Amino acid sequence: MNNTRKFLTTVGLPAGDAYNLPDSDKRFSDGAQFRFEVPGIQGPKTMQALLEETEALSVPIHRVTQTKGIMLLSDEEITQMVSLSHTWKVELVLAVGPRATYDTSASVQTSEGQRMGYRLRGQEQVVRAIEDVKRAARLGCRSFLIYDEGNLWILNKAREIGEIPSDCKFKISAHTGHGNPCSAKLLEEIGADSFNPVRDIQLQMLAAIRQCIDIPLDIHTENPASSGGFIRHYEVPEMIRVASPLYLKTGGSVAKTHSWESTAEDAKKRAKQVSLVHRVIREYYPEAIQSEKGLYT
Repeated sequence: MNNTRKFLTTVGLPAGDAYNLPDSDKRFSDGAQFRFEVPGIQGPKTMQALLEETEALSVPIHRVTQTKGIMLLSDEEITQMVSLSHTWKVELVLAVGPRATYDTSASVQTSEGQRMGYRLRGQEQVVRAIEDVKRAARLGCRSFLIYDEGNLWILNKAREIGEIPSDCKFKISAHTGHGNPCSAKLLEEIGADSFNPVRDIQLQMLAAIRQCIDIPLDIHTENPASSGGFIRHYEVPEMIRVASPLYLKTGGSVAKTHSWESTAEDAKKRAKQVSLVHRVIREYYPEAIQSEKGLYT
């Protein structure tokens, strides 16, 4: 294997997983190592409840992500969520709606077909996915959750030539199923602005990915029951140390599934989970640098 490992290093990739868990010296533009993201917030009422509760608990969040899809939101709901993001100074990420699980194919409903993740089937679905992004962009959203590598590639092209606003950002979902440095590098090269690897990725794997890309990583500190339900709060300090800059995706264990229709009460529970992770960081890695509350990116 030594020759293969040498080859990997010649093309700028790690020779293997980083079992020595080296410190990451990479940072966000403000010098911070980590930010908080709360996923699965599907509408404006839930988003407002989350923001009010995190303020009451004195815990900052920096990004709110909707996962069910832009096409399932009304113009008014999108406008309200964009307004909330500006008022509370958090990044709003809306998900592309068209996906395998909403399509007419039966394949994704089978145990084998589920391996396709949420990827798009056919060029018409790509057209619809682009239209989803265009609509949300017209209503003021600038950050989007992407489930398909081809969709990422063409949206990046659209961003480059002005078909969509040049300040749009693309976050790659864990549902694309990537978990190694080669995949991470590819996604960065074709336009990803942040990357969510598979949910059960281990520390040495995270450290290796961090060695070859500069974009932020989005890491689940916990998960819905449908994707394992595991809670990794005590690993968070090491995640920050070896993989910064990263978004800590927190609150998922409140939901049963990825697209769970969270209530206002669920949002409060998600806020509590953020406070619990925040406590672990303060106790076990107090020198970790967090972005200021209210940062809008």
